[in-house]
Amino acid sequence: MKRLVCFMAVILIAGMSFAQTDSSSTNSDTVKVGNFIIIKKNKGNTSTESVTKNNFVNIEYTASRRPKRKNNISTNWFIFDLGFANYRDNTDYSSAQAGSYFKTFRPADGPVNQNSYTLNTGKSSNVNIWFFMQKMNLIKHVVNLKYGLGLEMYNFRYDSRISFRKDPVPYVYNDSISFSKNKLYVGYLTVPFMLNFNTTPDSRRGLSFSAGVSAGYLVDSRNKQISSQRGKQKYSGDFNMEPWRLAAIGEIGLGPVRLYGSYSINRLQQAITRVEQFPYAVGIRFSNW
Repeated sequence: MKRLVCFMAVILIAGMSFAQTDSSSTNSDTVKVGNFIIIKKNKGNTSTESVTKNNFVNIEYTASRRPKRKNNISTNWFIFDLGFANYRDNTDYSSAQAGSYFKTFRPADGPVNQNSYTLNTGKSSNVNIWFFMQKMNLIKHVVNLKYGLGLEMYNFRYDSRISFRKDPVPYVYNDSISFSKNKLYVGYLTVPFMLNFNTTPDSRRGLSFSAGVSAGYLVDSRNKQISSQRGKQKYSGDFNMEPWRLAAIGEIGLGPVRLYGSYSINRLQQAITRVEQFPYAVGIRFSNW
């Protein structure tokens, strides 16, 4: 009888020892030290919380931060463009001189020709102020629609004596004096539409590019001239400019640096002038996206 009791006691002690060993080795991330069970933290945890009760168990769990949900429509206020302006000139000047838009008041001044429209390319500028631009998500924030409203301003600086007048109808002519500054300003209220592709929607440091069209309405045009003989003078009028401007536009961005381009689909001046000039501009865009 004593042998049976001793045998049963040995089996019971061995079973308890096996159960304790098995419970602590079921998980490679758990370690038992005395009466404490320590669960190893997972790598990459952002936060942990521990609960201890009766000096017996230590439980740890993780809570990962959810990514911030992007808005389907985002707005960017007051975007600023600064660039150079020029135009492609396809004018047939022999035909244009036969019309009524070109005038010659003195033979010594010479007729208006291609040289009369010679630009100072280093001082001919394009400045745009976009009151707002919005970006609307189309496909997973990779493909977006961009649109807005702004003022496009072109300053064409001439290295010539060409002058724009409206008295009583618009015309141009070569003046008899030289100017230290001779500028034609043209401004448009413009609405752009672009399809935007963002290669890294979760970062502002990636590559993005946009392409589309814009429609602008002529709001102001004037000829500003400065000379030693007459001082500063300004002449305002539409000068037979096209009231609407349609343009192909594009934008490319790499991180915080953004470049833009614009090319007029229709001519700068109306068909009655027989002048065929198509303005374009390239420059830097100061924008958040």
